[in-house]
Amino acid sequence: MYCGINGLVLWPVAILAILYPIFLITISTNIRWNVFVKGFHHQKNHPKKEVCLTFDDGPTEVTPKILDLLDKYDAKACFFCIGTQMEKYPKIVKQIIERGHIIGNHTYSHTRKMGFLSSKSLAREIDACDIIANDISGLKLNFFRPPFGIINPKTKRALQKTGHRVIGWNMRTYDAILNDETKILNRVKRKLKPGDVILLHDNKEQTARILEQLLMHLQANEYQAIRPDQLFRIHAYI
Repeated sequence: MYCGINGLVLWPVAILAILYPIFLITISTNIRWNVFVKGFHHQKNHPKKEVCLTFDDGPTEVTPKILDLLDKYDAKACFFCIGTQMEKYPKIVKQIIERGHIIGNHTYSHTRKMGFLSSKSLAREIDACDIIANDISGLKLNFFRPPFGIINPKTKRALQKTGHRVIGWNMRTYDAILNDETKILNRVKRKLKPGDVILLHDNKEQTARILEQLLMHLQANEYQAIRPDQLFRIHAYI
């Protein structure tokens, strides 16, 4: 159908109006593309058989099980913590650090409205998470992982204010979405390569079971799980 005003055809404008939001959502939710903010997502052509294990959305009652498994297999990791969860489990935050792992900022509330927050509101979310982490550990966090991997112009402005470094991932396990543990594990095994940053969640019981199988696979194939600060040679704290 053609609709015109003064001879102008409007349908291309209508199509553009539909496609532009889709385009914006696509680039905002693909953290590895580095469209708005440069992040650290994997170490390409890494010469050593090393990968990073990262855990989002904790700490929770599942986290100690994760820590025990990491100890068992001599593996290190980074935990991107939500502020409200740190308030609930300050002792677990301390355990993470005491066992040689690092923590990063995952905002205060991890709201599902994250993509719609203003830059000021997002900066407040990041700052609030930092304050809680500092109160518990005495550390000033340098690493930030955006909830849902959303990076947009407002995120860019917020991070220009807070100064955090973005740590993303290049291997998503979907452990927070899928229930088929075998499928999740096989997907990681099939695609695993040196320098990968693997996304997991320490708020899911099944993640502990998946993790043990993954750690056994890493050990059998002479891989070492290290922290992002070690892989990228940047400071976790400032």
